[in-house]
Amino acid sequence: MLYRWLAGAALVLMTLTPRLNPPAGLAVAAVTPPPSGGLTQRAGGQAVGGRSQVHGAPGLASSAPTRPARTLWSLPPGTTWYWQLSGAVTLTYRVAVFDIDGFDNPASAVATLHARGTRAICYMDAGTWENWRPDAGLYPASVKGSSNGWPGEKWLDIRQLSILGPILQARAQLCATKGFDAIEWDNVDGYSNTTGFPISAADQLTFNRFLAAIAHALGLAVALKNDPDQASALLPSFDFELDEQCFQYTECAKLTPFIAAGKAVLEVEYTLPTRQFCAQARRLRFSAARAALNLDGSLWRPC
Repeated sequence: MLYRWLAGAALVLMTLTPRLNPPAGLAVAAVTPPPSGGLTQRAGGQAVGGRSQVHGAPGLASSAPTRPARTLWSLPPGTTWYWQLSGAVTLTYRVAVFDIDGFDNPASAVATLHARGTRAICYMDAGTWENWRPDAGLYPASVKGSSNGWPGEKWLDIRQLSILGPILQARAQLCATKGFDAIEWDNVDGYSNTTGFPISAADQLTFNRFLAAIAHALGLAVALKNDPDQASALLPSFDFELDEQCFQYTECAKLTPFIAAGKAVLEVEYTLPTRQFCAQARRLRFSAARAALNLDGSLWRPC
């Protein structure tokens, strides 16, 4: 079984290696931000923002990771940040952290951010298949389930780590090779959604801990994306939380263990005006913002 896993990782590396030498440069958008700042839309025109169906909204690498040569980066409560997942990245914002798409942005983009003294988080999907990604052909039909509500995406059978493991390891390695400081794994709460598979809460915990482990083995910090009901159980494995709409869905209390542990909670609301959540966000020490649902960089209003 181990031999088959290693062989699979090698195949993924061959598939994604061309991405290691993308066109140089980070496109700088000529955008003047609103009073506070921006989110985005995925490559291929796929929308990104919003919770999964549970709330009724649409929701390279060597075969084995190497040990980090440096101390993992940590995000304390109150960390300032900006999130943009497609399009010309807006460099106007002076914040501590940018979260950008790991496939679409070259290593030079990360270097540009680092030169400004800004850290970079690598957005990567883990729990759904995206039909426009360069490694989409590596996912067999057996692991693809129901649509998650966004065009071109399907939930994955996260129980099949012998298949998904090498692909996700390759994605984590891509982030590390480009110089990112952390990974944001998306769609890691399939157990609470209609995926087409009988995924249990225990299956989700196993999968999410696996994602944290491969990030840490490469020297990358890792975010827990949403999954508030498992936040306490996963707190020891993850370095910070990135949540969508916890104020709208009255779930923010479930995320406070991260703050108590000295770990940041990055939070976004898509429909609530800032006057309805910012005061509470400041009390909780959450790094919260209002953003456009399509995450296109057109709206970013931090508290």
